[in-house]
Amino acid sequence: MTHAPASRHFLFLQGPHGPFFARLAKMLGHAGCTVWRVGFNAGDQAFWPNRKSYIPFTQTIDAWPDTFAGLLDQHQITDIVLYGDTRPIHAQAVEIAKARGVQIHVFEEGYLRPYWVSYERGGANGHSPLMDLTLPEMQEALARSDMEAPLPPSHWGDMRQHVFYGAAYHWFVMFLNQRYRNFRPHRDLTVTKEFQLYVQRLLLQPLQSLDRRIATWRVRNGGFPYHLALLQLEHDSSFQKHSPFSSMADFLELVVSEFAKGAPGHHHLVIKAHPLEDGRVPLRRILRQLARTHGIAHRVHYLRGGKLAGLLNEARTAVTVNSTAGQQVLWRGIPLRVFGKAVYDKPEFVSQQPLAEFFATPARPDARAYRDFRRFLLETSQIAGGFYSRSGRRQLLRQVVDLILAADDPYEALKQGTAAPRQQLRLVQDT
Repeated sequence: MTHAPASRHFLFLQGPHGPFFARLAKMLGHAGCTVWRVGFNAGDQAFWPNRKSYIPFTQTIDAWPDTFAGLLDQHQITDIVLYGDTRPIHAQAVEIAKARGVQIHVFEEGYLRPYWVSYERGGANGHSPLMDLTLPEMQEALARSDMEAPLPPSHWGDMRQHVFYGAAYHWFVMFLNQRYRNFRPHRDLTVTKEFQLYVQRLLLQPLQSLDRRIATWRVRNGGFPYHLALLQLEHDSSFQKHSPFSSMADFLELVVSEFAKGAPGHHHLVIKAHPLEDGRVPLRRILRQLARTHGIAHRVHYLRGGKLAGLLNEARTAVTVNSTAGQQVLWRGIPLRVFGKAVYDKPEFVSQQPLAEFFATPARPDARAYRDFRRFLLETSQIAGGFYSRSGRRQLLRQVVDLILAADDPYEALKQGTAAPRQQLRLVQDT
């Protein structure tokens, strides 16, 4: 059941790099909704072709709360749509929208990556409604459904397109941002530095791929038991806003020191960087220093991104702050320890042991409980597709507009038995 589209007035804020938000808005328009978009820089403007519905915000950030509140009144906004809910302009908008009863639609990278996108209402990650849902509540909702959960693909999907659109977005901000002189990025690095890092990553991909393949081969053919530490981007909102660490170096210090204390002497530690790691943090150098300090330099390996599936097949345990990659660990029944807020951090399948003890004698997850949790996600907030490639966007748009227009959010719809049938995932290679 949906609200009458004619009564829906949407205001889009910042989205993922590329054309996804524009395509989504077009489909909402076809459904009879009115759509507006606020842009904060030339990158936002470049990927929004409908100039009649585009609203440039050119003032200082101090003026944003009053401006946003005025836009809600002026355009009689019933819904806002955004990508991530922690950057300052989004956090302020969410607070104001909640106070006024405006519906909040939040997109994020999928909790089950790589071939799913997250769609939730009210908040994502540490602000997700999932944080307050218990496993028994999920299992009760699942009793009304008989859908079979698809297996996760082992390939990343649209990584090349992700990097390309990131570089293009920052190019527009660097060279065509005269109209938005008051714009300040929500991350610490300048736009110029962000652009340089994206271009550097594009140019160095062949060499970095070779380095990664060699390092991965050494680990998989080393004949030693190993434990995985799954890193995240230090500037990512999940790490910055929903973890106890101020830097990735702090997390590495904890992992390396506790591994040295607890792990058997013949075990090794494999540090796997995030696939989008761009070198802004000198992880390899930090890790080398830590390993020497704790006397385990010969037992520590650093991998520059790459596919996770093959490494997980032979790993003893995995640790992370709150990476979505933890879901792949649990799906394989591998013991997992996390340190930040994560939607999958449920006592039924995530270890609560002290870290040194975890490395020594890890407690295994309840695989049956995790399968229920994963199935709950796939029937609610996880939508097949992606933001960046054409095929991924097509797959995503086939389902997401109906979810946005539905009266209930995905979690409540399953609990109440009002959820519409979901499209089963068909695995196709992105082009």
